[in-house]
Order: sequence, then C-alpha cells, then structure tokens
Amino acid sequence: MRYRRMGHSGCVVSELCLGTMTFGNETDEAGSHEQLDVFLEAGGTFVDTADVYSAGVSEEIIGRWLKDRPTDVTDRVVLATKGRFAATDQGPNGNGLSTRHLTRALDASLTRLGVDAVDLYQVHAWDEHTPLEETLRTLDGFVQAGKIRYYGLSNFTGWQLTKAVLTARALGLRQPVTLQPQYSLIVREIEWEIVPAALDAGLGLLPWSPLGGGWLSGKYRRDERPTGDTRLGDDPGRGMEAYDRRGDDRTWRIVDAVDRIAEDRGRSMAEVALAWVTDRPAVTSTILGARTTEQLRTNLASVDLDLSDDERRTLDAASDLAATDYPYGELGVGQRHRDLAGG
Repeated sequence: MRYRRMGHSGCVVSELCLGTMTFGNETDEAGSHEQLDVFLEAGGTFVDTADVYSAGVSEEIIGRWLKDRPTDVTDRVVLATKGRFAATDQGPNGNGLSTRHLTRALDASLTRLGVDAVDLYQVHAWDEHTPLEETLRTLDGFVQAGKIRYYGLSNFTGWQLTKAVLTARALGLRQPVTLQPQYSLIVREIEWEIVPAALDAGLGLLPWSPLGGGWLSGKYRRDERPTGDTRLGDDPGRGMEAYDRRGDDRTWRIVDAVDRIAEDRGRSMAEVALAWVTDRPAVTSTILGARTTEQLRTNLASVDLDLSDDERRTLDAASDLAATDYPYGELGVGQRHRDLAGG
C-alpha cells in the first residue's frame, strides 16, 4: 500500500480508502468487521462513511469495531464521515448545510462512532438554501472545537468547489482539503471542470464508484441482461448504473478494453480499472465499496499494479468522451494551450 497527502493538508492516507455504504445493508456486522480487519492488514488506513449509510447503522458498526480493537490498531485509522441529508425524519430543518442541522448531524455521528472527533468531515452535497458563509463558519468552528480535524466537500460541481474555496479564503477561514466525486473510466466528465478546479485549489479527489457500479469488474456482458446475486441482477433498473441506461456502445468499448488489458496482464478487470483511476491527476485515495470480503481482497490487489503508458493510452482512448465542440473539444483545448517553445 502506498500513501499520499490528503489534499493540501499534512495528513497522510492510504491510496485506497474503504467505503462503508454496504455496512448494515448488503453486508452484515460480522462481514463489515472482517472487511475492516482485512483492509488494515493490507496497509489501508482511510475509512469513509456517512450518517445516511443504512440510516446510521454503518457508523454504529464502525464504532463497535473501533471499541473492540486495540488502540495500536485503531490509531492508524483516518476516519471520515459526512453530513447533509436526513438520516432520520427530523422535519424541515433535518436536512441541508445550516449550522443547526450540521451541528446535530455531527454530534449524532460522533456518538454512533464512539469517538470525540473525526479526521475528515465532508458536506455530502451542495445546499442552495443555506448561505455558503454560514456553512463554512460552522465547519471552521467544528475544527476550533476539536470535533473534526479537516473538512471536505462531496458531489460539488466545479463552480461550487471554487466558490467554497474562495469564500473561505475571503473570510479568513480554513479551506476544504478534499472533494469526493463520482469518477471512473465510464464517468470522466469531471475532467472538464472539476479536476482543474481541484488541482488549482490543492484539493485531493476521493473518487467514489471507481468501478462504475460494477460495470468495470466484468460482471455484466453485452446482450446478457443481469441476473443472479449482483446489484443489477436484483434490480436491472437501479439508479445511475441501470443496465439499459449505462449499457451503451461507449461503455461496452471501455469494458472490452479493460478486459483485454486484464487478460494480457493476468489480473482482474477490477484491478485494471482501479489502477487507472488511482493514478489520475489530483486523486488522493480511491474509495473501494465491496459487499463481500472476497470482493475487497480483489480490489486491494490493485495496489501493486502500475499500468504502462500504452495501456493508459488504450484506456483513455476507449473512454474518451468525444467532446467535439467548443469549449471541451479540440478547438477549445487548443485555444487554452500555450506552446512555450513559440511554435
């Protein structure tokens, strides 16, 4: 396992992060604790959860794991959680990024986790109704109070990220250190604005769904509707990774390219896809979400896979979004490029 700075902070985390959205839902407590043990044994240090994962049960499971393990083990953990959405029905103020909601949400998360502070507290999404200054002052106050050590953003767009950073600077407040976006070979739109904004602000990216909802693990095949014990086997129309929605020609082109490289290297498709995203600019740590310990072990095997330049070019070409027009197409990219050699 390799380690990287968490954005522009001085905190160091493993380049793979254990995501725990399955805890208490698709993965029972014994399986969740096993995943945590295996992750730390592999050198992992970064664990990510949220108050809405299984309506708070994910945090409770992690809290009991932290309590049952020796301090020399749990001290290695860099713990992250999130607040923004309603974990329970709390009325009209039970949602959003207001001081009232975030204070209650964080206190509830700390109680479920059984800790005095979390290392990284992330606002789970933008809130158009709460003044940004209020949210940023609240987060800065959490650091001053010793409840959190750093804060980050999740699911913000490029302009929202930049506004948050510039507003924090203008107010003399601490700035966010991370952004958690969806990012994979299938979902590369963040490279147009979000990645440059993160690089400019020194934020580290924490990609979620790096396997495209399972598409890049090889579990789905062209002209074979999902069946059996998989996410789409249970519900082919599930969310953003729905079979009919995501199964277009571009996706199958990506899947085929990943499959070819995996076969040539004698590795799993998941390892190849994870190696690609973990090596992208601005990425601090890639979030692994697994239902089973076997899946987690497969994903962890990507840590020693370094893709060649030719392999990266092949994957880049297969997953190219083909922006043909200005400003993201060839004309816009060319206009923004300055040749220092004068040619």
